[in-house]
Amino acid sequence: MSAIVARIVEVCVFKMDGAGPQYLLLERSNDDKIYPGIWQWITGTKRDTESAVKAAVRELEEETALKPRRLWVVPHVNSFYVAASDTVHLSPFFAVEVSPNDEPQMSVEHQGYEWCRFERAREKLVWPGQRRGLEIVHEYITGEAAAARLTQITL
Repeated sequence: MSAIVARIVEVCVFKMDGAGPQYLLLERSNDDKIYPGIWQWITGTKRDTESAVKAAVRELEEETALKPRRLWVVPHVNSFYVAASDTVHLSPFFAVEVSPNDEPQMSVEHQGYEWCRFERAREKLVWPGQRRGLEIVHEYITGEAAAARLTQITL
């Protein structure tokens, strides 16, 4: 029977300007063995004793050197299957707002970044689950969704 694990976190980073939200997408290094060159959110593996929330903040800082202004748990969990290890992965999804003038510093995992408006970000994301996560985050921050107030995490 396939194992079900929840070791990976995903973090949608955005900043606000006069025209609305801009979403940070990172381009994976072409040297990466898994999905080289694709555009994605911050993704990372949580440590054994670490909560998913702490892993999300740590990965944000490790991969971009950005600091969160606000943090939300997004009511969306990505899932995917890895045939080589016969495991189903469940990946909790977070949203982080950073300061409007912040720019990421790239780690070796990525070769580029782009701040994108909603439609551009949606076009660049490869996985349907990530596009759905973007839609939920966008609803939160542009539509004043009640759920956004309920799922914000105090830093």
